[in-house]
Amino acid sequence: MGSTANKLTSPDSTGSARLSWRSAQSPSASRLTAPLRGLSAAEACRRLAEEGSNSLPVVKRPGVAGLVLEVLREPMFVLLCAASGIYLVIGDVTEALILAASIAVVIAITVGQKVKTERALEALRDLSSPRALVIRDGVQTRIAGAEVVRGDVLILSEGDRVAADGNLLVANDLAVDESLLTGESLPAEKHLPAEGAPERAGAVYSGTLVVKGHGYAEVVATGPRTELGCIGRALEEIAPEKTTLERETARIVKLVAAFAVGLSALVALIHLVLRDGWVESVLAGLTLAMAILPEEFPVVLTVFLALGAWRIARRGVLTRRMPAIEMLGAATVLCVDKTGTLTENRMAVKQVLADGEWVDLASSEKLSRSAREVLAHAALASELAPFDPMESAILAAASRDAPESSEWRSAWLLDRDYSLSETFLAVCHAWRDAEGKAVVAVKGAPETVVALCGIDAAGAGALLEQAGRAAGRGMRVLGVARAEWGGQSWPEDPRSFRFRWLGFVALADPLRSSVPPAVAECRRAGIRVVMITGDHAGTALAIAREAGIGTEGGALTGAELEGLRDTELAGAVRRVDVFARVLPDQKLRLVTALKAAGEIVAMTGDGVNDAPALRAAHIGVAMGSRGTDVAREAASLVLLRDEFGAIVDTVRLGRRIYDNVRNAMGYLLSVHVPIAGMAFLPLVMGGPVMLYPVHVVFLEFVIDPACSVVFEAEAGEREAMRRPPRGPRDPLFSGAMLAVSLALGATSLLAVALLYGWAFSVGRTDAEVRSLGFAAIVLGNLAMIFANRSRSRSILATLVRPNPMLWWMTAGTIAALALTLYLPSVAAVFRFAPLGAGDLGLALAAGIAGILWIECWKLSRRRG
Repeated sequence: MGSTANKLTSPDSTGSARLSWRSAQSPSASRLTAPLRGLSAAEACRRLAEEGSNSLPVVKRPGVAGLVLEVLREPMFVLLCAASGIYLVIGDVTEALILAASIAVVIAITVGQKVKTERALEALRDLSSPRALVIRDGVQTRIAGAEVVRGDVLILSEGDRVAADGNLLVANDLAVDESLLTGESLPAEKHLPAEGAPERAGAVYSGTLVVKGHGYAEVVATGPRTELGCIGRALEEIAPEKTTLERETARIVKLVAAFAVGLSALVALIHLVLRDGWVESVLAGLTLAMAILPEEFPVVLTVFLALGAWRIARRGVLTRRMPAIEMLGAATVLCVDKTGTLTENRMAVKQVLADGEWVDLASSEKLSRSAREVLAHAALASELAPFDPMESAILAAASRDAPESSEWRSAWLLDRDYSLSETFLAVCHAWRDAEGKAVVAVKGAPETVVALCGIDAAGAGALLEQAGRAAGRGMRVLGVARAEWGGQSWPEDPRSFRFRWLGFVALADPLRSSVPPAVAECRRAGIRVVMITGDHAGTALAIAREAGIGTEGGALTGAELEGLRDTELAGAVRRVDVFARVLPDQKLRLVTALKAAGEIVAMTGDGVNDAPALRAAHIGVAMGSRGTDVAREAASLVLLRDEFGAIVDTVRLGRRIYDNVRNAMGYLLSVHVPIAGMAFLPLVMGGPVMLYPVHVVFLEFVIDPACSVVFEAEAGEREAMRRPPRGPRDPLFSGAMLAVSLALGATSLLAVALLYGWAFSVGRTDAEVRSLGFAAIVLGNLAMIFANRSRSRSILATLVRPNPMLWWMTAGTIAALALTLYLPSVAAVFRFAPLGAGDLGLALAAGIAGILWIECWKLSRRRG
């Protein structure tokens, strides 16, 4: 197949990829004589079932047996097994069996949590897999990269990650970064081989990155059969590293465990000296160790972040990096693009300027010859198969009001394409008609196109003033010009053409209805919304005013930004909220300047050149539907729906997750104090031992669901988006949080200890004292859960906030407590005696008394 140039018509109204190709001398294309239809959906499904998904080998994760072994290595379960073994040694088979059964139940719950977490993470991995644009049944379809099969036709565009190995069918100025496979830093130019046999220059490989141009490739290998898959197989045995959070919490647990072991050994020794009996002494030590050990900390952080990311994904936002969830609560600035994020991304040509007059397309039945010429040449200066909504809108308007443009695009050959660049803000296409006559069309930024036409200063000023007025009405204005060329070869610089001015096309993209309330919500939350757009300053300011974004500081353009020193820019970003005519590489300067000004920056982007700015921002947010794979890989979050409201939803959810993590941690710090205290104080007070391992296991059945299910399911505070962002350096375990949590635990311990001491002093039996104290701990535990649901709202105020898991757990705990007190066989194991209604009232009063002060404190703070 010889080298040919291509001519591609845009997709028809049904979205079918109707392609035709014409022969010409050009370094990069193929001859296709029929429309590309690709595989049928049925055939693709059959091949997917036969050959497997297009996925690389993944690290083998432990099954249920492996998870059980992981759980058994945790310190808490080591202690439980030791206690069970001691009961077997002394011949208390019943107690040993109960502890063994408890171990099995706790293992089941813990493994269930891990499986749930892993499934949530697996769902996120599926969402985060590369996407691929393929042709199926003649229709362009975007699918998950894992669903690509052999024989699919891939559509490759700049910024895409190649989903599978394939041979090129079409290559238009195509270059691919293959450093992942070859180590070569320079992109590899791709073109069709001169001969029929495939060669590397005519092939693309899974995992490589398209850095320039466009192309079509037929897939020849997927998954482990690709070149990247061969490398991936060598990675199967590499164990995944723990996150920083996991390592930090594991370190905390180990430190506390070491402290618990030392203190437990001391308690066992004291027990042995004061009361004699080595078995009872060892059990007392084990019980204290189990009571102190905060093994729930890693569970809380892992489960909350994983399920939080899953919840955010359900709202259309994919979390690629877990720390981004923590940072969301601290974001002070949201930098957003205008088109597609604030607006609906459905551009339409509203007006055309021709012969000095604006013509409204909606009210004109037939356009003048000059107006049709403007539209037709704007269409000629558009991509062959455009993805840009403005170009799609121009083609739609031209095909309706200037039908000759469709005939030209169908019959003429696109012979040279001058792409938009940082120094040339326009698109220029050079065509040859059927007789070989050369026609050049250009469209782009008004100042760029006007400058190309050699218009005198007065005329250029008048035209740009008209463009500015249209932009001030919220229009996106593009200049259009035409040139003819009689040379044998095309010039390298489009400025070499002698262009004739034709006019303007003005497009509008309506603001999303959800944007103004979302911007207002950000303002209430103390978050600035900053617009960064490539549009004209007037257009940007008009949309900003409509959206509610601050325009008091005017608009700073990319050209003005370029002339500012870094210190000057750092000052400018404090007062300006609208940046217009900004080039992608200037976004990095803006992000850096905002960070230098002390802001915590979340930024959106979609292009290859946005990747550095996305990476530099504290929270990079990539556009999912129109964003490139490079942008998605550089970002922390990916919007599956490209709209501003989704970002605000994410901030709200991020604040909710952070609040719930803090509340759960506060509860955990509080709840271990009375448990550990009542495992130790009876020894000092000379009363009966109150807690044995079986009692601690019972309490773990309350603590584990509370911290990993109940608090995670808590709805966000109504005030979450009415308070300023938290400080980025605020620690999760702040001094105030530690003080309040430990004080809450201490008062609960005091209330239980006073009740225990009273019961012992009035001559209650050991079983009654133990029952009364344990009931007070359990009911106090429930009271602490209710108190920790909110750091600012009282229990009565939070009762109106639904949380079904809370009520299920409360009912289950009370029912289990009743069984231990009133079912004789169970009460015997717990060494309990039944309690009367009055005793239960005392236990409830002690539980409530322990948290009463913090409720009064919340009310006083709200009134203050």
